[in-house]
Amino acid sequence: MPTLLITTPDGAEHDVSAQPDRSLLQIVDDARLDGLVAECGGSCVCATCHCIVHEDDLSRVAPPDDDENQMLDFTATDREPGSRLACQLKIDASHEGLRVRIAQRQF
Repeated sequence: MPTLLITTPDGAEHDVSAQPDRSLLQIVDDARLDGLVAECGGSCVCATCHCIVHEDDLSRVAPPDDDENQMLDFTATDREPGSRLACQLKIDASHEGLRVRIAQRQF
């Protein structure tokens, strides 16, 4: 089970154990961390689960697909090179130590 380092909008860092083959949104929700709204419930249609993968970890995650890429244009916080939607980022064992920051605002 990989452990992720998730930074919430208040700047607090959390080591979170992640069940493999779940989305980052599900993992953050399971850990009861604040910051993600996910109004659409993880369907990639609202851009309210914006998170940023640390630049040094970008090579470890697949790039966003076309649908996610389009939705990232509608995030409330400016898009960054590591911007992703947590509902679309699937976590597996290779993501041990992945560093992710939840965006300051979701809308």
